[in-house]
This record gives sequence, structure tokens and C-alpha cells, in this order.
Amino acid sequence: MFWGPLSRFGLILGAACAVADQALKLWLIFVFDLRARGVVTLTPFIDLVLTWNRGISYGLFQQQGALGQWILLLVTVIAVGLLTVWLARTTSRLTALALGLIIGGAIGNAIDRLAYGAVADFVLFTPRLGGVGFPYIFNLADSAIVAGVAGLLYESLLGDRAAKAPRSGP
Repeated sequence: MFWGPLSRFGLILGAACAVADQALKLWLIFVFDLRARGVVTLTPFIDLVLTWNRGISYGLFQQQGALGQWILLLVTVIAVGLLTVWLARTTSRLTALALGLIIGGAIGNAIDRLAYGAVADFVLFTPRLGGVGFPYIFNLADSAIVAGVAGLLYESLLGDRAAKAPRSGP
């Protein structure tokens, strides 16, 4: 139930993703000292700035207490378990890759919750549309999760296994 033909591939990718996420966060927090540097401008629409997200994506469901953080950790553990079952059942390398990225990103952010009580976000992306900025702050784990979801969407909509319209005629 928890092991399949592409499980090793997906889980190694997930582990590598979580390790890379944690290594980058540790370097930015303790070596580069991003907190002391404040805002570091990279481009007109990308800055580095350390923030602590006590919620989930887009700052939703902010949790100030330990109970809320433990609930978010429990949800993460359940999600990783279900994704691991899905990974064990897949025969598509793209799906295994996508699931590995999502699992690794979830684990990277879960490690932050355990270590700090919040997730370290540091890339502030502010695209400007018609002079109005729409800021979004994220980290490497979040990027892996988004890339994984994009891979699953591609696979389900355009991949070889996607449902095809029936052909008409002989």
C-alpha cells in the first residue's frame, strides 16, 4: 500500500527537495542573516525579506498558539501519508516527480513548524499590473509544491492518460 514501482524515485526527490529547502532557509537565516539585512532588492519585483508565516499559503488560517500549529502539522502528516499512497500506486514518472515535489515541500515547511512554530518565507514577489502591486511571499518548499501541482494538472489534462474525446466516424 505504501510502496510501488516509482516510490523510491518520488521519495528521493522529496527528500532532496526538503533538504535543499532547509539548507537554503538555514543559510538565509543564520549565515546571510536576512533578518538583520531587512529588505534585499534583487529585481524591481523580487526582494528577499524574512517573514514568519503561522498559517498556510497566502497567509490563510493564521495560528498564534501551539495548538493551531500542531493541528497544521497533523494535517500535513495526513496529506503526506495520502500523497505517499498515491505515489505507491502511480506508474507515471511525471506523476511521481510531481508528488515527490509536493511531499518534499510539505516536509520542508513542516520542519519549520516544528523548529520555529512558523514557516520561514523569504522571496517577496510583487508583479505590477496597471501600476498596482500584488505581493506574494514564499520559499523554496512552496515553489516545489506549486511545481508539483502544475505537474499533476499537466498530467491530468494533457498527459498520455488524460481522457480523450471519442473519435467520430470509422
